[in-house]
Amino acid sequence: MAKNYFNSEICGKTSWVNIYQSIGAWESLINFILDKESLPASKIENLSPGTNAVFKTGKYAIKIFAPKESGYGDISVYESEIFALSFAQSHGVPVPELIATGIADDKYYFPYMIMDYIEGVSFNKHSENFTDAEKISFGKRMREITDSMNKPCRSFNSINVKQRHNRWNEDGFSESFYAERLEYIKSHDFGEMIFIHGDLCEDNILIDDKNIIYIIDFADAVKAPRCYEHAHIVSELFNFDKSYLRGYFGEYSIDELVDICFDGILLHDFGGYIVNDYLAKAENINCLKDVRDKLYDKFR
Repeated sequence: MAKNYFNSEICGKTSWVNIYQSIGAWESLINFILDKESLPASKIENLSPGTNAVFKTGKYAIKIFAPKESGYGDISVYESEIFALSFAQSHGVPVPELIATGIADDKYYFPYMIMDYIEGVSFNKHSENFTDAEKISFGKRMREITDSMNKPCRSFNSINVKQRHNRWNEDGFSESFYAERLEYIKSHDFGEMIFIHGDLCEDNILIDDKNIIYIIDFADAVKAPRCYEHAHIVSELFNFDKSYLRGYFGEYSIDELVDICFDGILLHDFGGYIVNDYLAKAENINCLKDVRDKLYDKFR
């Protein structure tokens, strides 16, 4: 590229957080990328932020991945998400159509994806007035979607979920709890490693005017056991609501559901957040039994 279309400074996570959703910082680079891909320029709008820079422009959504200078990104994250989106689509999951991918070698090295923008509302807005019957129906539909994509797949990134603990380190748990968790993960058989979306929360599920459920944002996709997906859905998407759970799991036993969520939460990269947000603050969790007991309380 003959000139820098991106002129802000990126040096560490704080600098990235300060600019990654700034339309002014990205406008010139976005318009360059659209021109490069022979797509029309249009008004640029913010979309729900994640880790990367994500915007709406006309009928497209563009995601520009954090460069290595941000402290967040590397090229493998971009490659992983392309694979994950394509894998889900190939298994019949409604996802945004991938329009273009590439690299903008500008002031920084910016991988990007351009997708169709889904005209829909997020799950939490769509479900505000759901009856119990509608919750059951939605739970069934979500189970059909996860069963479609939670399939065996090739390795597509370098993440080993049994060896990834950084976020748990940040969540304030005691050293004894942390050690007990690591020993459990090391010794426990979690089952087959399959394709997992990893972040099926309310922001990553869109429903259009034809009531089609779309799954977006595959940035946290990994190979992991099925409980990894289920535990996150139970907590972050369904907030332990019994009607959603009945739709998703059918006639379940509490013991069975506690086992699934216990394993999935302890293994999940966001597991510490789930414990803190839904079960108990870290300072009140002294051992694994405390997590299991809090789960029983949630399901009773």
